[in-house]
Amino acid sequence: MRILFLGDIVGRPGRTAVKKNLAAIRAATGADLILANAENASGGLGLSAEGAKELLNAGLDLLTSGNHIWKFKDMPSYMTREERLVRPANYPPGTPGAGMHVLRKEGLPPVAVLNLLGRTFMPPVDCPFRVADALLAQLDQEAPDVMIRLVDFHAEATSEKAGLGWHLDGRVSAVLGTHTHVQTADARLLLKGTAFMTDLGMSGPINSCLGMSVAPILRKFLTATPERFEVAGGPVALCGAILDIDDTSGQARSIAAWRFDAD
Repeated sequence: MRILFLGDIVGRPGRTAVKKNLAAIRAATGADLILANAENASGGLGLSAEGAKELLNAGLDLLTSGNHIWKFKDMPSYMTREERLVRPANYPPGTPGAGMHVLRKEGLPPVAVLNLLGRTFMPPVDCPFRVADALLAQLDQEAPDVMIRLVDFHAEATSEKAGLGWHLDGRVSAVLGTHTHVQTADARLLLKGTAFMTDLGMSGPINSCLGMSVAPILRKFLTATPERFEVAGGPVALCGAILDIDDTSGQARSIAAWRFDAD
């Protein structure tokens, strides 16, 4: 199976580029599934129900999220109705939505997608390492046939991301980092067959600071005073990773950084 996983979609420019180019990208890459982190897809910070619907209707197969997922008031109720949007599984019990979803698409083997949030420089949440262990044990018991297992680790610290990769090596197909919006050059297979990449990068405006307009961010750096950030304009690049995974064993055969410069 070939899977394309897009890094954080940023604002309307990112959503528009996805909608406009997704069919051509699927044809060009031969991807069986295309997934994306969408927690910044509405206004550059957070995800609204309408933004999520727009991306799913455009053809994305599943959306993951992160620490900004609760910004819009309509999200908790929407998340309880839409299984193709997952939130970090290590939020406390009782949080709306689910942190794992088994995606079943006709003609393809099932794929479990787990979403986790880091704890370094992030909101206080449960331990992502132990929550991952619990979710995998649940899968082993309830859906042992689901061999392809992907983890979106939405985290700040590179050491924490690398640590989870090694912790899950051989037990999942891939551990893919999101959140920092800068695509890293370390896509590789770990020793026991798990694909790993510290950060998939950003799907948003290129001439920006992490997708946001440069000028107010520079003013904040130079003056240390509050500024209102806005999503940048201009050309957009979609960034992520392409994975080839063995359907039977769930082991990754390859992983490569991927980028598409949109019109």
